[in-house]
Amino acid sequence: MADDGFPLMQFLRQGFDPVAELGRIRSEQPVFPMRMPDGSTVWLVTRYDDVRAVLGDATRFSNDFANVLAAGANQEDPGGLGFRDPPEHTRLRRLLTPEFTMRRLRRLDGGIQKIVNDYLDAMERSGREADLVRSFALPIPSLVVCELLGVPYGDRSDFLRMSADRFDLSAGPEASIQAVNDSITYLTDLVAKERANPGDGLLGTLLREHGDEVSDRELAGLADGLLTGGHDTSTSMLALGTLWLLGNPEQATLVRETDDHVDKVVEELLRYLTVVQVAFPRFAREDLVVAGQPIAKGQMVLCSLTAANRDPALGPDMDRAVPGRKVSPHVAFGHGIHRCIGAPLAQMEMRIAFPALLRRFPGLRLAVPFEQLAFREISIVYGLDCLPVAW
Repeated sequence: MADDGFPLMQFLRQGFDPVAELGRIRSEQPVFPMRMPDGSTVWLVTRYDDVRAVLGDATRFSNDFANVLAAGANQEDPGGLGFRDPPEHTRLRRLLTPEFTMRRLRRLDGGIQKIVNDYLDAMERSGREADLVRSFALPIPSLVVCELLGVPYGDRSDFLRMSADRFDLSAGPEASIQAVNDSITYLTDLVAKERANPGDGLLGTLLREHGDEVSDRELAGLADGLLTGGHDTSTSMLALGTLWLLGNPEQATLVRETDDHVDKVVEELLRYLTVVQVAFPRFAREDLVVAGQPIAKGQMVLCSLTAANRDPALGPDMDRAVPGRKVSPHVAFGHGIHRCIGAPLAQMEMRIAFPALLRRFPGLRLAVPFEQLAFREISIVYGLDCLPVAW
């Protein structure tokens, strides 16, 4: 049951839903062998409990980027947290964690509100229709994270293009790798400038407080992870979440009128949409067994967050979004020591943006039939290329 070509099944969807093949694999062979073009085997883990077990086990599984290079990838080490093991991961995450507590993030609340309102004003001035991706979902997360880091305004459009390109696999893995390398080169130069003259953003703050503890290259890797992780993922959540709300008007009304309901919608949409489809690759540190399947030392393991969040073991009817339902915590942000550090910021953006959009445009609707929407066909981060709306 292994694929003969580059395995893409875990990235394919139909509308909001993963393809039926992914659910069948989760039921019949939950640790699934995928054959790579070089003849090696990568294991796809699909059940919720197994995914949490793998992601939560930093003892038997490694995230070290050296494993990717050993597998034959021609890519510069992107740095950051996602490809680091303890103790390096522990040291670097300790630098960032204080900046992502809710107490620290509240200082961004007014800025996020202003960014959202500015783009709503621009949409309103534009007439009676817009592409919600370009006019709303794309610029808001981009500006929030750029403001957080202190990326100069003149550089933002080029850097955000590099960020989006890395997740688009339609041009092949080489284009994605090149986008990562270009991003790291840019950010290393930016960190060097910030070290010479620290600004008020996150980079400047970290350099003032921990400059002797982190190299330019390490901080560039951390910044790259934050910018790309907070840009494309939040863009996709805002666009897909709005699309779902437009198809569920009773939920849209509750979001518009009831502050307490917004958190329930956000959490359920994070589970249901799972825009980051697979977690960072893990590599077996030793011969081991996952759900009865032997995995050899050094083999790569991919965890399907999409399949895990739709696992019937979580409860009934997981292929529907039901805000407020009581289920186990979703894995949309991952799990364990590598859980997305920017999760609170992403949740804050959605809690602000969804109600503001629906209150400003209570008659918001799709401007084209659902069947004509351009979903990304093959992408690590699932989303929409365009979302035409009218009001």
